[in-house]
Amino acid sequence: MENKVPELFGSMVFHEGVMKERLPKSTYKTMCKVMQEGKRLDKEVADIVANAMKDWAVEKGTTHFTHWFQPMTGITAEKHDSFIAPVGNGQVIMEFSGKELIQGEPDASSFPNGGLRATFEARGYTAWDPTSFAFIKDNTLCIPTAFYSYGGQALDKKTPLLRSMEAFNKQAMRMIRLFGDTETSRVNTTVGSEQEYFLIDKGVYLKRKDLVYCGRTLFGAKPPKGQELDDHYFGIIKPRVKAFMADLNEELWKLGILAKTEHNEVAPAQHELAPIFTTVNIACDHNQVTMELMKKVADKHNLVCLLHEKPFDGVNGSGKHNNWSISTDRGANLLEPGDSPAENTRFLLFLVALIKAVDEYQDMLRVAVASAGNDHRLGANEAPPAIVSMFVGEDLQAVLDSIESGAEYAGKDREMMKVGVHVLPRFFKDTTDRNRTSPFAFTGNKFEFRMLGSSVSIACPNFILNTIVAEELSQFADQLEVAKDFATAANELIRKTVIEHNRIIFNGNNYSDEWVVEAEKRGLLNLKTTVDALPYYLKEKNVTAFTKHGVLTKEEIHSRYEILVEGYVKVVHIEALTMLDLAKKSILPAVSAYVKELAETVALKRQVSTAMNCQSEEGLVMELSDLSAEFVEKIKKLQDTLTKAKEIGDGQAEAEHYKNAVIPAMEELRRVADQMEEEVGEKYWPFPTYGELLFSVL
Repeated sequence: MENKVPELFGSMVFHEGVMKERLPKSTYKTMCKVMQEGKRLDKEVADIVANAMKDWAVEKGTTHFTHWFQPMTGITAEKHDSFIAPVGNGQVIMEFSGKELIQGEPDASSFPNGGLRATFEARGYTAWDPTSFAFIKDNTLCIPTAFYSYGGQALDKKTPLLRSMEAFNKQAMRMIRLFGDTETSRVNTTVGSEQEYFLIDKGVYLKRKDLVYCGRTLFGAKPPKGQELDDHYFGIIKPRVKAFMADLNEELWKLGILAKTEHNEVAPAQHELAPIFTTVNIACDHNQVTMELMKKVADKHNLVCLLHEKPFDGVNGSGKHNNWSISTDRGANLLEPGDSPAENTRFLLFLVALIKAVDEYQDMLRVAVASAGNDHRLGANEAPPAIVSMFVGEDLQAVLDSIESGAEYAGKDREMMKVGVHVLPRFFKDTTDRNRTSPFAFTGNKFEFRMLGSSVSIACPNFILNTIVAEELSQFADQLEVAKDFATAANELIRKTVIEHNRIIFNGNNYSDEWVVEAEKRGLLNLKTTVDALPYYLKEKNVTAFTKHGVLTKEEIHSRYEILVEGYVKVVHIEALTMLDLAKKSILPAVSAYVKELAETVALKRQVSTAMNCQSEEGLVMELSDLSAEFVEKIKKLQDTLTKAKEIGDGQAEAEHYKNAVIPAMEELRRVADQMEEEVGEKYWPFPTYGELLFSVL
């Protein structure tokens, strides 16, 4: 297999190498410009590309194509069309035009739109994203596309991401030109997204309605053994899991996805896959495909891949670490200090722009990771808290401190470079320890945004990151482009920004109670839940930033807010209904059956002899009877909260009710059920326990 990897890699992708081989030289050059510079593709060129793409796909056994897009559901969507076209006499040919390649028209009526249009307005369009290569999946040619309405409004995750890339490039290029760089022609943000997930046996999964309907367990007592021994993290990978990983890698490599690192994570049955960095929109496409393939490949191995942020209470949940950096088309990483004073200044300007962005738009970064699932994970000692802050490490902190105070930096590296009146050493990767508790941590030449939930599309966090940093770069460029002395103005701007925004930097333990108090003193937001965070989407400063840079219109912002609120309510509502179903139809009958057996055992013992000791059985009967009565009360309470929710109507007030009334009622119901599980005989409990689930893959 190892010898075949280079041959296998990208074999199902219509990448540059395939284009160079199959397209006329002039068409290939045009396509390269389209991909690198975002140029439009005219119909004549599109026809040539479409025909070559079709021939390549058909040779690989493909009969259909689809415009593969990412609606606001958070997953991908596709409508398949065959290549066949009638030619008379009952004959067909395989045909694919430039028009079909560039634009499609799927029905948009049933996708979330947040009030952008009426239900009867069904028309939607998909538009090819030529910067992301077409690929073959399940014998279908998949063409990555954006998705928008008849009126041109974005109905997907990708359109704002592509817009944000253009906005970021525009503002970053203004900064690059200030340093006399006339050769760089584009600046991109790049991402590597680490993906955590659970693998459990399919047989036990199918016996848990909560996992099937909700992706997480709604009931479950703590097993005798969990992750206490730290014996799963980086441990030997079990043969069944290793076989899954091997097949997954092969499928990912065929699609040109740079799957690099795999290992066991902290919780039993938990694992991680990490790719190599690539341009942010491609990274987004690749992560969506990765999540889909994880589920498909798992099924082939009689396993189930769980991507929920908190499938099991009491053990670590799953996140997705978003490693974000900035690169030029000439290969320079703008978050590396470099070897010269000019590069040092450039690094500091981009760094403080990022610091300012995270401080001023901490609310939007919290919104970027908000979901009902992620609320169970954030701050649970396995993920950063809901308070947004930045970690820069000891060395970089010392540099920022020296800039703020005006004192010369006295670092470990004595080969120092002048940056105006300040001094900055060369930085090397891993000059400081990592801070796994930080939401936004500097890790050498990138920042690791650690708050993302495992099931989220990375498009939203990244278009928000791109936009808020573009806004700060825009403000910087406005000042520096008119400065009489660029070096002096740049140094003053760096120092001023550090002084005004250093409150967002925290290098300590984000899990500590002291940090919560300190963050409040600093004026940082603590938006503990999705419901607390979502209204910030509509804050004037946020609307202004996104509309100014053409990333979202005001209407699109409102629609996304509405979709997120509605999604939160629907998720919690489904979970509550599932809990009631399990409680009434499975748990109560099981407990009653066990109590009946205990009572019959007591009666039989007393028939033999009234002197026989029945204390244990009688004690359990009394305890479980009392718990059952309490359980029925909690069922009624949860039902009442759901009834009240119907009276509230749609919107933020309804979401507040689910947060403040429904979820607490669910937690109370679970507490009683988990107590009963610990006392009921194993053969009576109606579904697999945590022990069976977490250790189901042997």
